Amino acid sequence: MDDPRSRAAAFCDRFGLRLPILLAPMADACPPSSSIAVMRAGGFGACAALLMQPDEIEDWAGEVLANVEGPFQINLWIPDPPPIRDRSHEARVREFLSRWGPPVPEDAGDMTPLNFDEQCQALLRTAPTAVSSIMGLYPPSFVSELKSRRISWFATATTVAEAKAAEAAGADVIIAQGMEAGGHRGAFDATKAEQQLVGLFALVPAIVDAVRIPVVAAGGIADGRGVAAALTLGASAAVIGTAFLRCPETKVHPAWADALANTKPEQTILSRAFSGKPGRSIATDYVRAAMGADAPASAPYPVQRGLTTAMRSDAQKTGDLQRMQAWAGQSAALARAESASVVTERVWNEANALLSAG
Repeated sequence: MDDPRSRAAAFCDRFGLRLPILLAPMADACPPSSSIAVMRAGGFGACAALLMQPDEIEDWAGEVLANVEGPFQINLWIPDPPPIRDRSHEARVREFLSRWGPPVPEDAGDMTPLNFDEQCQALLRTAPTAVSSIMGLYPPSFVSELKSRRISWFATATTVAEAKAAEAAGADVIIAQGMEAGGHRGAFDATKAEQQLVGLFALVPAIVDAVRIPVVAAGGIADGRGVAAALTLGASAAVIGTAFLRCPETKVHPAWADALANTKPEQTILSRAFSGKPGRSIATDYVRAAMGADAPASAPYPVQRGLTTAMRSDAQKTGDLQRMQAWAGQSAALARAESASVVTERVWNEANALLSAG
């Protein structure tokens, strides 16, 4: 096996990094300030654009570039087919949710995702270092547009089969997402997301052995030990998400940020309770109740996201962690309340020391 530090250095040289640390794209938790801090430390910034209009995507990039030079990625979900609606079932979900927050309007589930093609065009205009995908593959026509502009494609994969499919479709880098990761699972087929739960220590070497392009490790990495382990297993860099959530630049609700410090690995849980797609969060009272035997199954995405909007909004206003969408990876307790620049530098210094000692 090649030397981990040499492999990381080659990745950094290719993408204009000083450190092989990537900020995870996290919807509603990736303001420009977070990327600016990570990029100033030499890491890779990130924007989660799922919920952003094209002009918001461009404004985000404009603010980052006005404050710092360096690489960043913009991430989009690959769209699902329209959900199959069951109005009687949705009524049961609304009734259940009304116990946890304000009454849910009858039309709350009538959510229409933003125009994916228009978002993709905004990505091309913004011309980030990389465009990343999750929950599937970009269409060939868009991949061709990326390549003609020399924009790299970082494709998230949760299995070896997904990684091989992404490489065949033209991906430049594979983001290997272990089941430890906070937030939404990146599985191409959401119906298999809970069955195909592969931990990062098994996933990274398996994908490294299966593809010829660089692999970046994501999921449960929150300090130098995790980064050093990922690089030793064959990764070229590491993605960090939850460990940045307590940073002041990330600007998440204090109740969520503070709770991470006391969240043990077994106190996170994978559920469809917030959006209808599987995501890992703190095991709050709401999530446990929503997964209970007497609770109705979650509606499909994005219907469930619409149905839970009133509850999530009220939880934010009142500071009620037990009803918040408090995403958390299994290493949440390693997160520290310090600048994202400090986190980026500290994590790499720890990893580099471990790799040097080896």
